[in-house]
Amino acid sequence: MIEITATVDSFEQAKKLLEENIDYLYFGEALFGLRLPKHFSREEITELVQLTHEKGKKVRIAVNAIMHPDKMALIPEYLTFLEQIAVDEIVVGDPGVIHVLRRDNYQLPYVYDAATMVTSSRQINFWGDRGAVGAVLAREIPYLELVDLSKNLTIFGEILVYGATCIHQSKRPLLQNYMNFTGLKEETSKDRELFISEPKEKDTHYSIYEDGHGTHIFATNDVNMMLELGQLVENNLTHWKLDGIYLPGKDFVKMVSYFTEAKALIETGQWSESEATRLNELVKATHPKQRGLDTGFYYLNPDDIR
Repeated sequence: MIEITATVDSFEQAKKLLEENIDYLYFGEALFGLRLPKHFSREEITELVQLTHEKGKKVRIAVNAIMHPDKMALIPEYLTFLEQIAVDEIVVGDPGVIHVLRRDNYQLPYVYDAATMVTSSRQINFWGDRGAVGAVLAREIPYLELVDLSKNLTIFGEILVYGATCIHQSKRPLLQNYMNFTGLKEETSKDRELFISEPKEKDTHYSIYEDGHGTHIFATNDVNMMLELGQLVENNLTHWKLDGIYLPGKDFVKMVSYFTEAKALIETGQWSESEATRLNELVKATHPKQRGLDTGFYYLNPDDIR
């Protein structure tokens, strides 16, 4: 069975997303969640969990920040809060959080997410042996390696089928340092829509912003795997993630609807090249015009990047 996880940026959007054939809503708060479309307060998180459960869906909460000592000291209280409001799963990348989960016997299933480091079945299964129910696969894994990896997994691997790819994070406030050096007075948040380009490739468009976790830089093109969904299912890669960090509001709901339609067509045996092409055209029409789309590393030959 295909499972779809979607990010959420507001209560209004959450209500619309829950009308679609998704399985999980993914959100969190500012201190512990990385690169989310919106940060919610504790009260809002509680309400969103209740709303999601009322609709018969599940919740994944982002606890995927890099936990420096000051944050680690706050983790037990946050995990207790999430357990009390009956969160279904959390997404974790820092082994320190996993240690606390296991040490204190929290009833919080977790999905392992260490970004670019989740590239082998041995590593994923290692965390599966230590309580993980799944793992977020690195965006940098080519198709040929995904095929081999999927054959050996003991827990599920989640793959990004739509959304932006972070290619760099630094704890340093790189943007603010630049503004200070140049004397510019500019906002450095995501809403400012800043980007950088390579000097010899002016068409590149690397989105960049700062928040409490540091500086984040994203790939020029966002990921669109609509035409590859059939291949993913053939290889048991049936846990799909859609990330709306750069596609807000109603447009992201539309985007999710294209992938939930694809899910229904695949599960009922009606998936075809023509259906994939039709839905892919809708994806391209709904995607922000200033942002590119491609399949990331999917079609790269592994031998070319060793």
